[in-house]
Amino acid sequence: MNYGMEISASGALSALYRQDVLANNLANAQTVGFKPDVPTSRFRAAAREEDGLYSLASNAMLEKLGAGNMAAPNRISFSQGALDRTDEPLDLAIQGDGFFVVRDSNDAANPIRVTRDGRLARSAGGQLVMAVSGLPVLDPAGNSINLRGTGEIKIDGAGVVTQGGQEAGRIHLLHIPDPWRMGKQGNSLFIPPTNAVLSRTPGTGTIRQGHVEQSSVDSVKALMDVAGAGREVEANIAMIRSQDRMMDRAINALGRVA
Repeated sequence: MNYGMEISASGALSALYRQDVLANNLANAQTVGFKPDVPTSRFRAAAREEDGLYSLASNAMLEKLGAGNMAAPNRISFSQGALDRTDEPLDLAIQGDGFFVVRDSNDAANPIRVTRDGRLARSAGGQLVMAVSGLPVLDPAGNSINLRGTGEIKIDGAGVVTQGGQEAGRIHLLHIPDPWRMGKQGNSLFIPPTNAVLSRTPGTGTIRQGHVEQSSVDSVKALMDVAGAGREVEANIAMIRSQDRMMDRAINALGRVA
């Protein structure tokens, strides 16, 4: 295969992937607590270097060109999203550092999850849970929080929950030292690193009752980024077509026997 085609094809594939990631961000521009992925790419070494086949003969000049680029692991942007007021007593938002801690019983080995989605509800058994997934919200000791009776529910900036004037528990805000290391599970849930879970370092943010944190996706920028990635795809495909035409001329015109 033409070496130039290989480089252009790698660029097209990388741009297509970036376009998919950015389009997913754009689709979640209205998802509460959503944090956008930041697609990255890396330089791809020549095949002989990448595969460790240094004993094979190669063209030194072509190797200096590299082999195009390829997708690298995504990073997650944890920038603060806008806080929207809802006046619902079980809608919570975090202003600043920290994550709500919940338990996913489907993962027995590592059940702890964190989220910035503060849309909460009270389960049939009285537990404070996430409204979307039903996962129980945990206190600093790792226990669920139970709400009893019908008194007014108030939650202060430190996460202390009172009902009818009586303290019912405290919502834990967990600090994650390197949040970019976390993986996404879906439903605005993240899988925290083990050391952050064990340290239980409290977040320094403030809880705002009656608010929710919106997606931190900038819709205009996301739309422009999707369009930019699309142009990169088109440019690389145009290069493939151009090299294909040159190969055709080389074979059918320059290589013709006089």
